[in-house]
Amino acid sequence: MWASVKIGQEDFWLVKPPGRQAKKPDLAFSTFIVKDIKSEVEELKKRGARFQRAEKMAGTTRVEGPIAYDEIGATAFFNDSEGNLLMLFQSP
Repeated sequence: MWASVKIGQEDFWLVKPPGRQAKKPDLAFSTFIVKDIKSEVEELKKRGARFQRAEKMAGTTRVEGPIAYDEIGATAFFNDSEGNLLMLFQSP
């Protein structure tokens, strides 16, 4: 489940994981919707961001380095300088 809020030109998403989840500090994260995830990942890497290795979430998921592609879109996770988990998302 998810909900989005549009403020000006920006969309903010609230994402609820399916089922019950153990409380973990890395469960909550902010998501940035991008048009070209490959370009954004490369630009952030140049600026020092370290991305997590992408995980195969389903049989149809395609993994390319830090980016996971599936039917709902592409995702890439990284931590900011304070250790907060952040996600880039590109629609299919």
